[in-house]
Amino acid sequence: MNVAQILGNKGHDVISVQPHRTLAEAIRTLGEKRIGAVVVAGADGSLLGILSERDIIRALAETGTAALESPVSRIMTAKVVTCRHETSVDELMELMTVGRFRHVPVLENGRITGIVSIGDVVKHRVAEIEAESRAMRDYIAMA
Repeated sequence: MNVAQILGNKGHDVISVQPHRTLAEAIRTLGEKRIGAVVVAGADGSLLGILSERDIIRALAETGTAALESPVSRIMTAKVVTCRHETSVDELMELMTVGRFRHVPVLENGRITGIVSIGDVVKHRVAEIEAESRAMRDYIAMA
């Protein structure tokens, strides 16, 4: 199982913000879309960073509400760990666990083609385990 299969189920939509937008604008986007992170993309669609709930909390803790008027580029995580369509779900889980993050953009040929969250991975793994369980029950029933 790989990232392409997860994206095949969830879709390739990626919510992004531009680096000059304020943190307040990015927070509004997160709330409206009911998501936990946004990709920070350049005008050409290139990946510049990622802004997560954790980044926002850190900025608010450091500078208070003044952070809300800061540009996203000042608060985002610039060193983004990414994956590819061929990345296995096991590799992705390892990346997320070791890096302690919950969102991983998917890149192909330098372009953002999706984003996978820990919730997507869990949903995929649960479906996989349920399918294995059904197959085992069917096999036992045939015996």
